[in-house]
Amino acid sequence: MAATLAVLSVLATGLYAGYLLAFQSGVMPALREAEDAQFTQVMRKVNEKVPGPVFLLLLLGSVGLPAASLWVPPAGATGTDRALTVAALVCAVLGHAVTAVGNVPLNNALAAAAGPGGERAARTAFEGRWNTLHRVRTLLAVAAAVLMTVAVVG
Repeated sequence: MAATLAVLSVLATGLYAGYLLAFQSGVMPALREAEDAQFTQVMRKVNEKVPGPVFLLLLLGSVGLPAASLWVPPAGATGTDRALTVAALVCAVLGHAVTAVGNVPLNNALAAAAGPGGERAARTAFEGRWNTLHRVRTLLAVAAAVLMTVAVVG
């Protein structure tokens, strides 16, 4: 059971980091070139669709599974392995906090922003701040995945 939790922790943190990194490196650069109305329309749709079951499973798994692996450590786990798991968990929680207090309120503000004619203002209020927060949470998610991997493999 402990080894399974450890492997699932690595998978969940890695998949979540990969998801955020793909969005950072592919989706947002593509949207940067879109017209204001296209940008806001696509981001509104993304923000409606993203909190689906797969995303929520990864989001919760990237915190819940490392936490569970602390309670049920694999055989042979050292103090260093536990410290790395705690560090991964801290990074994951901080990344989720950035999402909750930064990205989600911006998503909600974009959804509530005025329609046609207000697209430029909506994009201006959203894009730069959202991208900065997304970079931070992506870095934290990647750090969590690396730390969790080193804790399990190392």
